[in-house]
Amino acid sequence: MSQPHIHPSILSADFANLAGELERIHTADAVHVDVMDNHFVPNLTLGLPVVQALAERSELPLDVHLMIEDPDRWAPAYAQAGVQSVTFHAEAAAAPVRLARELRAAGTRSAMALRPATALEPYLDMLGELDMLLLMTVEPGFGGQAFLDLVLPKIRRARAAIDGSGKPIALQVDGGISRDTILRAAEAGADVFVAGSAVYGAPEPSVEIDALRNLVLAGHQNVQQ
Repeated sequence: MSQPHIHPSILSADFANLAGELERIHTADAVHVDVMDNHFVPNLTLGLPVVQALAERSELPLDVHLMIEDPDRWAPAYAQAGVQSVTFHAEAAAAPVRLARELRAAGTRSAMALRPATALEPYLDMLGELDMLLLMTVEPGFGGQAFLDLVLPKIRRARAAIDGSGKPIALQVDGGISRDTILRAAEAGADVFVAGSAVYGAPEPSVEIDALRNLVLAGHQNVQQ
């Protein structure tokens, strides 16, 4: 198992002061940026111009999560903005293999997300096209939702498939991640954790990030013992 990575979601940040909100999470491994179009999910957030501005200002890499219709058309532009990774939803992509390759060709890591009720198995053959697989642990669209334990078996199956592939594919979880849930997700096999309200709702977000990371590390040590 690789080292845990914590990616705070700015969906829970103060949109009127994003530059300042980035400074509050300086201990993070990356910034998770949720892009929603009010079509694929019932919420509207920020778009490409804001992501481009964040990429220019942020000292942390950007992990962009596209919850939008027609990612085949729009995702490459986000990759060209200079972000670390771009995640598209399997449910929205018309040609996911082609899109994953276009993202890599644009110089970013390719990632694909699955909603809680979307089966993993139809996509296992394309794992080699991905640098990261995101399993949603809530229904996408809004922050602050409760972690869905029903996704844990899917996380375990994904971890087994990734390990079996022999490829360095990250396994990310997003939704309801907090001190109460992160260890369950880690034990199931996740190694990248998106936390929004748990981080930005804490008095000191940077300290909370360290606390979440240390919980996973301590859990790994207990398993090894």
